[in-house]
Amino acid sequence: MDFRRSLDVPGYDKIDLRPETRFIATMNYGYAGTRDLNEALTSRFAVLDMPVISEENLQKLISRRYPTIKVKIRDQLVKLYAELQRKAESAEISDSALDLRGLLDAIALIEQGLRSGDALEMCIVNKSFDAYERGLIRDVINARVPADLTREVVFDA
Repeated sequence: MDFRRSLDVPGYDKIDLRPETRFIATMNYGYAGTRDLNEALTSRFAVLDMPVISEENLQKLISRRYPTIKVKIRDQLVKLYAELQRKAESAEISDSALDLRGLLDAIALIEQGLRSGDALEMCIVNKSFDAYERGLIRDVINARVPADLTREVVFDA
């Protein structure tokens, strides 16, 4: 990953890299187990700091992925995500609840026939391993999204 453009793979061989070779690395800074990269490694990358998705862009994302979702439900899910984001930023809950993939997975499970409460429990609440925090997250969800929503209520036919 420097001017030599080659990798030594132990037990294999030296690999010369073509000029168009690129490496992409991701890191969720602040997650358990992550730590700052050392200067030598950081200097080999262009660092992109990705902000948390805006409410407007989350609405677009959900609408594109689930075009038959009802606008009222979509907007409640977006507000739920924004509220979890605010609570994570103020350290009321950990970042584990702020899981965009989890929200999208919950919507997919509802589309497949699971009730909203069960889907959100599995895909968001259960990402926290602290019982007290799970209760806080559950309270936020219950205040925004009824637990008994079915596919027929959430999506247009």
